[in-house]
Amino acid sequence: MPVKGHALLSASSAPRWLHCPPSARLGESYQDQPSEYAAEGTEAHALGEYKVLKALKRKATNPTKKLKYFNEEMENCTDGYRDLVMELVRMAKEKCQDPLIMVEQRVDFSNWVPEGFGTADALIVADGVLTIIDLKFGKNLVVSATDNPQLKCYALGALAMFDSIYDIDTVHLVIYQPRRENISEFDISKDALYQWAEEELHPRAELAYKGEGDYSCGQWCRFCKAKQECRARAEANLLLAQYDFQMPPTLSDSEIAVILGKVDELVSWANDIKAYALQMAIAGKEWQGWKLVEGRSNRKISNEEAVIEAVTALGKDPFEKKLLGVTALEKLLGKTKFNELIGQYVAKPPGKPTLVPESDKREAMNSDFKEEK
Repeated sequence: MPVKGHALLSASSAPRWLHCPPSARLGESYQDQPSEYAAEGTEAHALGEYKVLKALKRKATNPTKKLKYFNEEMENCTDGYRDLVMELVRMAKEKCQDPLIMVEQRVDFSNWVPEGFGTADALIVADGVLTIIDLKFGKNLVVSATDNPQLKCYALGALAMFDSIYDIDTVHLVIYQPRRENISEFDISKDALYQWAEEELHPRAELAYKGEGDYSCGQWCRFCKAKQECRARAEANLLLAQYDFQMPPTLSDSEIAVILGKVDELVSWANDIKAYALQMAIAGKEWQGWKLVEGRSNRKISNEEAVIEAVTALGKDPFEKKLLGVTALEKLLGKTKFNELIGQYVAKPPGKPTLVPESDKREAMNSDFKEEK
């Protein structure tokens, strides 16, 4: 099971403190805010751990009955995770007679990061290759294994334990994100990993541990505890005010390109400010010029049985019949049966055009594309 406690400079938060070193200490004064998403992810990891251990023929206790968020989707996702891990184990055994397979393994990378430790979901140590596997149950952001600092920290911790025992020259990083149909893999040489650790990771970690360095705002702010009150983030987003809300045709192409690169973070920051102000108002704080009121609400049935009885007595049918959506049908039938019975009747039309950075992996659309009305 995952190790209790969190490191100040954890592997999972490395993308943030590497970009913005002082954010680590800044966030210390804020309490962790539990969320259903985090709780759901924790349960998925517990179930995935159990399934991998069972597949390895090791002792494990089935946690399913204790899982609050367990459903068929979680069942299918963790089945896929187990299958991926076991396939990577099989591949390792083809090249190494006795690979070491560890699940939910604590790794210590404090040689480069002060008090740095974390828990790797699964790792496979074999002659030649060290494989780090990370299960991502989230579905909002697609996570890439390419130069992923969290996985590279895990790899450094694993190398600290096993580099002298196994003849490792390559580190294979794998992210399995089933709810986004994302399997991302990346190889880095051991020497290149050590070079990154010495030249980039260690210096930035030292700054972060001391609470020093420059604030830097970007998509990594998303998981920062201080994101709502961070002055540096506010100043960075308010820089867009220089355009004085000009209409798009009056802006140059380069100005629009700059705004496109910042607008999502601006919207995220604005929503964070609104959420924080509301939370504080509910707790009793008064904001000058603002007041707390009851929001709009929709009417709802308070006694379904009484309504059914009253409407039925008039000879009317109070129910509506509607075909379940694709996702609900897949959950009802299971993925295999769904594909077998009705997969041929499911179509996926082209998505609406959207502008994304060039780094996005999706293929660019033809310039003569015309959206169907």
